[in-house]
Amino acid sequence: MSAPQNEVNQEETTTETPKQSKQKEKKSTKDERFKWWQSLLLIFATLLITAGTSYYVSDQYLWPKIDTNRINEQLSFYKDKVDAEPNNSTHRVNLGYTYFIKGNNDEAIKQLKVAIDLDKNNFNAFLNLAIVYNDNQRYDNALKNAEKATQLSPRDYKGHLIKGTIYRELKMYEESLDTLNQANQLMPRNVDIIYEIGKLSEVQGLTEEAEAIYKEALGYDPLHKNSLEGLDRVSKK
Repeated sequence: MSAPQNEVNQEETTTETPKQSKQKEKKSTKDERFKWWQSLLLIFATLLITAGTSYYVSDQYLWPKIDTNRINEQLSFYKDKVDAEPNNSTHRVNLGYTYFIKGNNDEAIKQLKVAIDLDKNNFNAFLNLAIVYNDNQRYDNALKNAEKATQLSPRDYKGHLIKGTIYRELKMYEESLDTLNQANQLMPRNVDIIYEIGKLSEVQGLTEEAEAIYKEALGYDPLHKNSLEGLDRVSKK
């Protein structure tokens, strides 16, 4: 007669082995790192659209991709800053450039002029005013402010970059090349500068030279929008 088999109720245990504990700890650390990088990327993205800038973006590479709501929030933020501290030149520059990327050049000029009245040595105010005037095709005014910017900060490539671009628009090609070369010496391998040199060659009818320069820019940034468009233009000529 066989003995009855006792059924054993095997309950699942929640006790972790040392190996499982280490794996969980490692995963937690990895998750924390991932969250940290996410935060960093968010901060970086915010900095990209913050107008506290002496940042030159040739033909507005980034701005068309920016969320309109984010720009409106930024505009409201800097309006509040100016209301709270109306004599702060930096706030005026930030507000002025925000108006520019929103497409309101008249208000941008107004705010940037106030910034200059408050601080005659504000490099960012002169630089951004040159950018706005250049966008308005008011090249003489643009050049005047770009020259002042380069006087205030001769080692900052952005002043030379915008000045070289304005010279090209004025068909002062020799001055444009000299100025862009200065910018290139201050900031080598900058794709905005290389592109502008290529565009200078293009408008002078130096198609092969322009093509080589656009390809050089794309060697540093294969997705550089203006260089891709420039290469496409010269390839059809």
